[in-house]
Amino acid sequence: MSNQNSTPQGWGYGQTGQPGYGKPFQRPFSHPDQQPPAFGGPQPYNPYATPQPYGQDQGQGRRRTSKRKAQRKTGLRFAGGFLAVIWAVFILEFFFPWLQAFGIHPLDPSGLPFIVTSPLLHANLEHIVSNSLPGALFAYLVGYSGKRVFWEVTTLVVVIGGLGTWLLGGVGTNHIGASGLVYGWLTYLIVRGFFNRSLNQILTGVTLGFFYSGLIYGVLPGTEGVSWQAHLFGAVGGFIAGMMITSDDPPELVAKKQAKALEKQARRQG
Repeated sequence: MSNQNSTPQGWGYGQTGQPGYGKPFQRPFSHPDQQPPAFGGPQPYNPYATPQPYGQDQGQGRRRTSKRKAQRKTGLRFAGGFLAVIWAVFILEFFFPWLQAFGIHPLDPSGLPFIVTSPLLHANLEHIVSNSLPGALFAYLVGYSGKRVFWEVTTLVVVIGGLGTWLLGGVGTNHIGASGLVYGWLTYLIVRGFFNRSLNQILTGVTLGFFYSGLIYGVLPGTEGVSWQAHLFGAVGGFIAGMMITSDDPPELVAKKQAKALEKQARRQG
């Protein structure tokens, strides 16, 4: 009489010595979550394990979202700060009209420090209104790239634009207004993508160049009372900023530059 409870050899309890046999629960596919990977391959699928790659993707998505929020906040702070400062100074000019004397006086050595104060002053309401909206927009877009980028670009535009106006603005004139700064920010936003090899920045620059193409006439002489020198040299400062500044490089370009630097270092050591 045969024993129906006995298990044939080779079915997990016998002594065949074949891989996966001879031990309970070691048969192939019996418990895939406990089977070691064959030939050092990837770990088998475990339906009960935590989906780590998916979690990592979620974490990266959250970081990208939080980074964009921080960038938007930074851009809004600079845009709001720009408007708050120029309008506060404009209100002060009602009570202290002599403040307009702190503009750029070409070829006057005593007026060189006024390169910094000139962009804060405006002649009248029409003057400040014309600079407010585009200035706030460009300040936001530059500030979106970060605080360091904003201050580097702004410093170059103010210094280069101010010095150019001081040299060629015409003796006996007084240049005030944020329009030179506006032209510098716009030029930087248009050209930076070509130097950074960033498609998003190029598309942004092309869009801005299309909508604000009419500003090109502001760099040409001929309109009385308009400081075309400040516009022209402000734009020159923005172009130089787009060419020189590296703090706004996209991560892909930073990685390429680091790889090239390491390759050069390895060649020197080799």
